[in-house]
Amino acid sequence: MAKLALLGGAPVRTEKFLQWPYFDENEVNAVTEVIRSGKWFRYDGTKVEEFEKAFAKFHDSAYAVAVTNGTAALEVPLAVMGVGPGDEVIVPNYTFIATASAVMVHGAVPVFVDIQPDTYNMDPKCFEAAITEKTKAVIPVHFAGYPADMDEIMAIAKKHGLYVLEDACHSHGGAYNGKMLGSIGDAGAFSFQASKNITSGEGGAVTTNNELLAEKIFSRHTFGRMPGRAWYEHYVIGTNTRMTEMQAALLLVQLTRLEQQSRERLINAKILDKCIGGYADELGLMRTGDKAAEKRAIHIYMFKYKGGGALEGVSRELFVKAMAAEGCPISAGYDMPLYRQAMFASAPRGVNQKCAYDQLYQPVVEKTVTESLWIMQQALVGDSGQVDDFAAAIEKIIENADELRAG
Repeated sequence: MAKLALLGGAPVRTEKFLQWPYFDENEVNAVTEVIRSGKWFRYDGTKVEEFEKAFAKFHDSAYAVAVTNGTAALEVPLAVMGVGPGDEVIVPNYTFIATASAVMVHGAVPVFVDIQPDTYNMDPKCFEAAITEKTKAVIPVHFAGYPADMDEIMAIAKKHGLYVLEDACHSHGGAYNGKMLGSIGDAGAFSFQASKNITSGEGGAVTTNNELLAEKIFSRHTFGRMPGRAWYEHYVIGTNTRMTEMQAALLLVQLTRLEQQSRERLINAKILDKCIGGYADELGLMRTGDKAAEKRAIHIYMFKYKGGGALEGVSRELFVKAMAAEGCPISAGYDMPLYRQAMFASAPRGVNQKCAYDQLYQPVVEKTVTESLWIMQQALVGDSGQVDDFAAAIEKIIENADELRAG
């Protein structure tokens, strides 16, 4: 009789994982309080401003502006940095579409650069090589919560006079060399979408330590108004990306759990590291033991599918199906480099890009999309029970891989 659940055996796990978003009566009471107050608009209530102050303090930033979503948290600061038609903004080729689309909505061109194989973050050497006279800014992404190499990136940006917008949408509570992510560059963009480590369903925030930039970001997100001036006075081109009082009330509660949940994710990640590290031919670890990233945020636990050793002849896709059958679902992540998305087919190119986007070939990301594996962050929250089951499922599949080869 088969041992693997995919072929009829008993699964490792039948219990449900921690529900996400996680909430309790504290969130219910916080939102109920706002509803009953009748003050749902940020200019009537106090919750958005309270959250901005608390979030900025948590991330060692002088200012935070709460916005509608993580995409707005990228678009708004780019606008006030003066990014516009003809400008180039350097972005990594392995990230969510919003990192690049936020550039394009301003008429600027995203210039894709390759990533590091052990972090899936922007390679600083590729960043510097891509700079042209048109380059205005760079958006390093702290992908999955692992910090980009910000010391190198900041030094390069300073040398060339470029703005740095950290895409910290995966990185709530994470740090690099003791500096909180989102506080290192000129500004940081955060998302509170439903899957994120703290969430209000949708929502975002921009952090910065630059007072003038903070004022411009605030004005841009509320129709060009200026604090302390008349309501119908509009000083710059703006839009409406304001957060509601109910979202902010949710996030104030969510923020109280972030530090403890972040510690739990780091502890549980080490359990997975130990398991996966024991199968060097079959699977691969991302960068470990990096002191600069010892307080990384974990939005996704990532590892690699090598498919050697006991897994020889077993495809990554079959491994993913086998894990799901064991009650421990994992994802293969993005199935193509970002530059191959259809939306770029007719998009303008950077001055140094000589071929169409779908003809680009950047070797690290091309390999990454064939080998990456993701475990989402909620599986690492709480005690070790959930990740113990993931480890057990991985071990079970590797030890019984003959069943998969036999079909």
